[in-house]
Amino acid sequence: MKRKTEVSELIFKIVAYFFLIIFAILCVYPLLFALSSMFSGFDAVRDNEIVLWPTGKLQIEAAKYVLSNASFWVSYSNTLFVTFIGTIWCLIYSILGAYALSKKRLMGRHGFNFFLVFTMWFAAGVVPQFLNYQATGRVMATIFAGSTNMGDIDLKWLIVLAMGMNATNIVLLRNSFEGVPSEIEEAARIDGATELQILMKVYIPMSRATIATVALFFGISRWNGYFWAYKVTGAAGQSYSWPVQVYMRDFIQINTSLTGEYNADTAEIAHLGQATSIAYAMVVFAMIPILVIYPFIQKYFAKGVNMGGVKE
Repeated sequence: MKRKTEVSELIFKIVAYFFLIIFAILCVYPLLFALSSMFSGFDAVRDNEIVLWPTGKLQIEAAKYVLSNASFWVSYSNTLFVTFIGTIWCLIYSILGAYALSKKRLMGRHGFNFFLVFTMWFAAGVVPQFLNYQATGRVMATIFAGSTNMGDIDLKWLIVLAMGMNATNIVLLRNSFEGVPSEIEEAARIDGATELQILMKVYIPMSRATIATVALFFGISRWNGYFWAYKVTGAAGQSYSWPVQVYMRDFIQINTSLTGEYNADTAEIAHLGQATSIAYAMVVFAMIPILVIYPFIQKYFAKGVNMGGVKE
């Protein structure tokens, strides 16, 4: 027998769906606006006439410019490198650290967990973090180039190695590992499995949803990462190692007025509307990988957060 919906429940659903629709519109609108600005006429873009749909004479010159811009695709490849290698690197030591912290037999386990959570409560701050990155870069330069000059090494590797720690993701993985039944681990040990085999063949397969979720977190943070990538590579003048976000910021600053620093005498693109359309075209192309990958990982998202975020 179908249960009759209560009035309060009906009101709650109406309000909830209303706010969900508003939230969805707010999320989709920037993408539609970027697409419209990419294909709209340059004069319409310059005069801020775009609201939702393309305005003026449609054009594809902005997309053609981006597709033929070698510097943009070099920075794009840098971002792919930082995202792919950085995500793998972060997952490796996050999984190892979470596995160790999930073991009650680990000596000083409570102290290690406290210091891990402590970094979530009290961040070191921008200046100490930047000094830490600089010190790490000098150490890498000494090891690989025999120099203390950070400019002697490819700083993409510094972004990968020095920017991978995330306490929240380690906590999610640790909680997920703690949810694995101890009887399964004991059975594996009786069969002669080593510690690494138990991790690879028991814990990781049983925590795939959480690992996929954490990989998504790491991947998006690397793909969208701008500030520290700019501070690290921009300070050393390594434009060849810029991620795409840093390259776009440089293009926008030089060629458009979005940052308030536009100078028509030094701009590469003379027409402000054309430069703005190109900037939006770069934004659209930069979003494509995340839009393609996210639907395949999204199914693990809610399950992974629930498994890693709740400790029984």
